[in-house]
Amino acid sequence: MSNHLHLLVRIKDKDCQSSEDWQSSPTRPTSRAFATLFSTYTKALNKAYQRTGSLFERPFRRKRVDSDRYFTYLVVYIHRNPQKHGLVDDFHDWPYSPYRAMLSDKVSHIRRLDVLGWFDGRASFEAAHVALLDEGVIEPLITNDRL
Repeated sequence: MSNHLHLLVRIKDKDCQSSEDWQSSPTRPTSRAFATLFSTYTKALNKAYQRTGSLFERPFRRKRVDSDRYFTYLVVYIHRNPQKHGLVDDFHDWPYSPYRAMLSDKVSHIRRLDVLGWFDGRASFEAAHVALLDEGVIEPLITNDRL
């Protein structure tokens, strides 16, 4: 996207076993890790393009994926997002989408089999992306999600 990005990341944190633990964790190691990632990325781009300053307008937002339904909608939402924002006429054509990697046989760091298994296989994964996404279902889950 030209002004935002979506990441779906699986976090393994032995100290945060429940939603309450995750939200009240004083150290929030995940937040620190992403802050480091964004800072390093900013420094690299600033150096490469001889610029200064921040790349990001505000801190990132995060939302715990705490239901099967939310996970399924979120995967489809992220893949279809470039089309939603008018960057392409068909989300299949977005060159930076992990959707292509999900259907590819090329080596990838994406947990392809895990995600395809979640959708009960490749055909169901593709069908979920073709079906109309009811954004009314996911909108409450993705808005006002600063923690």
